[in-house]
Amino acid sequence: MKFKEGFLWGGAVAANQYEGGYLEGGKGLSCSDMLLGGSATKPRTFCPIKIEGAFYPSHEAVDGYHRVLDDIKLFAEMGWNVFRLSINWARIYPNGDDEEPNEEGLKFYDAIFDECKKYHIEPLVTLSHYEIPWNLVKNYQGFYSRKMIDFYLKYVETCFRRYKDKVKYWLTFNEINAGIMGDALASLMGLGYMTKEDLSRIEPCEFEQLHDNPQERFQALHHEFVASALAVQLGHKINPEFIIGDMCSHIVWYPHTCNPKDILAWQEKDSLFNDFCADIQINGEYPPYAWAYLRKHNIDTSYILDGDLEILKNGTVDIHTFSFYISNCVSTDPHVEKIGGNLVGGAKNPYLKASEWGWQIDPDGLLYNLNKLSSRYPHTPLMIVENGLGAVDRVEEDGSIHDYYRIDYFKQHIQAMKKAVDNGVNLIGYTSWGAIDIVSAGTGQLKKRYGFIYVDRHDNGTGDFSRSKKDSFYWYKKVCESNGENID
Repeated sequence: MKFKEGFLWGGAVAANQYEGGYLEGGKGLSCSDMLLGGSATKPRTFCPIKIEGAFYPSHEAVDGYHRVLDDIKLFAEMGWNVFRLSINWARIYPNGDDEEPNEEGLKFYDAIFDECKKYHIEPLVTLSHYEIPWNLVKNYQGFYSRKMIDFYLKYVETCFRRYKDKVKYWLTFNEINAGIMGDALASLMGLGYMTKEDLSRIEPCEFEQLHDNPQERFQALHHEFVASALAVQLGHKINPEFIIGDMCSHIVWYPHTCNPKDILAWQEKDSLFNDFCADIQINGEYPPYAWAYLRKHNIDTSYILDGDLEILKNGTVDIHTFSFYISNCVSTDPHVEKIGGNLVGGAKNPYLKASEWGWQIDPDGLLYNLNKLSSRYPHTPLMIVENGLGAVDRVEEDGSIHDYYRIDYFKQHIQAMKKAVDNGVNLIGYTSWGAIDIVSAGTGQLKKRYGFIYVDRHDNGTGDFSRSKKDSFYWYKKVCESNGENID
């Protein structure tokens, strides 16, 4: 079976990893601007003070702020009909709680959307993609405060009204389930949440040294659910043609053995990480296992106010979008060999190979995930909005970049998508991660490259930001122009 006519093919970036220009055009600080780089073995560092000479990857990123229009021309050359990007909240409301929006920031995205239209590319816009204004983190602990719902909706309404005739596809929050496991980096970027103890720090520290408060974290997550549902309702009121989705990180989990204890541990982790948030945003209610989990972990749910559950019911999303990079195993054996991954690691799968960063590569896991989601949400269209391979690319003497390993990765995953469509899965689009080399969110590295387009920028701060096409650029061009038929 072929991909349906009008299938969306493209790539994705996030403003904090792509734009740079971190204080240009009236932009304020965002949470990502407070992070130093790390590596595969060294965690990123939270840095509440400006250190001269330190490398803050998001401050310049890959200079998309000054080069985005030229980049869109390259995307069009690849035959894209969709480009996923995010609006940096702090570029529109520099402090997050400002009375009026920043007009220069609004004009910046006007220019992007106009350029996309010129090339018949649909923008797919993420409203919050790890770019919560730092002022809202520092003074409100991010979404832990219910006031954040109003700040977010004011920002969202500004974007919806300004771009209502330029943008059709919207996502409310990127990887809304990112903070569900208690990882401090994910909680800061996704929820804007830090404990008061950590916000009082005046010295840099690695994220492994930061604290977690599950009670506050689940309260913050609930406030994002409410904010997302209200945004869906608001968007449909402003323009009934809007298609508004959620976005979750999907990691396929397998039980490490057939030990029943491994099976039960796998079931709980899979439900918590992959289903908890999606069930609420798609079905409009907390499922029974979610209530049971909160009770089991002594989470006082008095933060769920009268009317909140009705808001969730009336603000369900139109499409379900997700990232897929890896699968991991779940084991109750404390001595089992571990491996890393996106947001959270797990037990090593002996049947899979891993990337240079320890992410297990599993195209069959993507097929499994698509089949599962299609059965779980049979009336909700699906879209893969992040999928890609982070790798070290070598530039040859003639300037060429032979990233055959990336082509092979994408080929296997697109083959899995084809099988899913043949199974009846309602898959409407695919945006690879990333469109172009960008800063890695997890490690803050530029060495970890994802794009079809190479950017001359390095972890020591050198490079002129020039762009060059990798072999994968020409390969993906054939894929997009053939609607996924030519993948050889």
